[in-house]
Amino acid sequence: MRIADCDILVLPGLGSSGPGHWQQRWTEKMRTAAVVEQADWDDPDPQDWINTMVTAVDLATRPVVFVAHSLAVIALVKAAPRFAGGKVKGALLVSPPDIELNPAVPDEARSFAPIPREPLPFPTLLVISSNDPYCTLERAADLAAAWGSDFHEAGEAGHINTASGHGPWPEGLLMFTRLMQRL
Repeated sequence: MRIADCDILVLPGLGSSGPGHWQQRWTEKMRTAAVVEQADWDDPDPQDWINTMVTAVDLATRPVVFVAHSLAVIALVKAAPRFAGGKVKGALLVSPPDIELNPAVPDEARSFAPIPREPLPFPTLLVISSNDPYCTLERAADLAAAWGSDFHEAGEAGHINTASGHGPWPEGLLMFTRLMQRL
């Protein structure tokens, strides 16, 4: 699938992506990409985030591919059963936090528990760092297996955000391109 033939919906996590974050940079470079804006980035309501994602899919005029980071990965997995049949073609899932078991996860994210374990109804690629402060490599692999996601370990890359030095994140863009070719 070509990027020009679909709506790329970008889903930032807790606190949003902010300037310089790879999600913001990708959105600026891809003509068909848009950030799905949430009402409250800092004190999120899980149902509100899920409803916003479902509405974004309903309003899309072309097939949808998601680019989700951090807490938005969990919200996307929760929203997936509510998407219009077949409209979502795939998703890049980056750095999902372990909101159930990891004590470093901010309290504001814990209301998204429990983490669904049903297979996702569209192809996905889960990318995690070996030293992500919010999710162990083993837990991420377990979630990828439960969701039916392809799995990629990104090395020692922290939470794959600006704080860990990931502005443009060209390696991620290559992974996204490979996912798009699969679709």
